[in-house]
Amino acid sequence: MTARGDIEILIVEDRQVMLKIIRRLLVQLGYAHIDEAANGLQAIEKIRHKHYDLILSDWNMDGMSGFDLLKLVRAEQPSRDTPFVLVTAESKPENILAAKAAGATGYLVKPFKLDVLEKTLDSVMARTGFVSLTTTA
Repeated sequence: MTARGDIEILIVEDRQVMLKIIRRLLVQLGYAHIDEAANGLQAIEKIRHKHYDLILSDWNMDGMSGFDLLKLVRAEQPSRDTPFVLVTAESKPENILAAKAAGATGYLVKPFKLDVLEKTLDSVMARTGFVSLTTTA
């Protein structure tokens, strides 16, 4: 099992304020290896040159949406099995179903609090068998 601090994360978000919020929350949860991409095209370049254990991507971005990024990630090796969480203000059931059908591992609706992010990421990572959910005091 791998500790949160060892997990390589890529945040894909075009809004700097939201990017900083997500980064700050991840750091509060103990994640230490966090890269950023301002859009889907930058994310693809990073993914092709580095292995990530988790991708968090906004859905609505210029150039390439997070949904299109998800489909591309699922089509390519070695990123095909990387846990991928779409982060969006869209809570429409059809979007959630489309994300699941395209291979999203999780779906997080903005705005969210620290505990919701933690539960979502713990659930996503547990499904991959990657990280222990137990903590020691």
